Amino acid sequence: MRATSIIFRRELGSYLRSPIGWVIIAVLLLVDGILFQAFAMRGEQLSAVVLETYFNFSSMFAAAAGVLLSFRLLAEERQNHSMVLLTTSPVRDTEIVLGKFLAALTFLALFLVLSLYMPLLIKVNGKISGAQILVGYLGLFLLGATGLAVGLFASALTRYQLIALLVAAAIMVIMGNVYQLATRLDPPVRDVLSDMDLWWVRFQNSFMRGILNLKDVVFYLANIYFFLLLAVKTLESKRWQ
Repeated sequence: MRATSIIFRRELGSYLRSPIGWVIIAVLLLVDGILFQAFAMRGEQLSAVVLETYFNFSSMFAAAAGVLLSFRLLAEERQNHSMVLLTTSPVRDTEIVLGKFLAALTFLALFLVLSLYMPLLIKVNGKISGAQILVGYLGLFLLGATGLAVGLFASALTRYQLIALLVAAAIMVIMGNVYQLATRLDPPVRDVLSDMDLWWVRFQNSFMRGILNLKDVVFYLANIYFFLLLAVKTLESKRWQ
């Protein structure tokens, strides 16, 4: 775990010192705030509906933040030829992936904390519970963490950051819209594909409405583990290339 801690501190320091991470957060918060004012706060609506609308479009920004913060993590190391130093040092691939993931996850959590003022405004001016906000933000955190894991996997596949970004974005779009494909198919294929959906079934029907469903939490955690494992196995296979 010492190697993981070192990589975590190094990567988190890179996020905090580099303007790229702050620019990503600033742009996402700006657009999120504009949409919040334009759509969530539009006209006379029930506070619960306003909160659902907020979480609806904020989920896209959480997923985008996850991908944008992680797609470069391994590809950049390979481009700068610093990956050789990591792979030849007494550090396991699992520690490399986990350290980078935890650093990006910490920065993602900062993004979510900075956006918290918007649902708090709804709470101050309406009737919603703190539990609804907490559950919604848990969903945003899990969705963003899934984007981080997908981005890390894509980053492990190639040294080209643009390709890693496109691959990660494609995976997230496909996984987030599997339900739309499933509705056009017959059982049991429809049921299987619906259970694999990342957004329509898992987020919109539970977290967005303030409903905490344990199986949805497990689903996101399983996806995070799966893509992190793929990233580790990809790194291991590239050691021999």
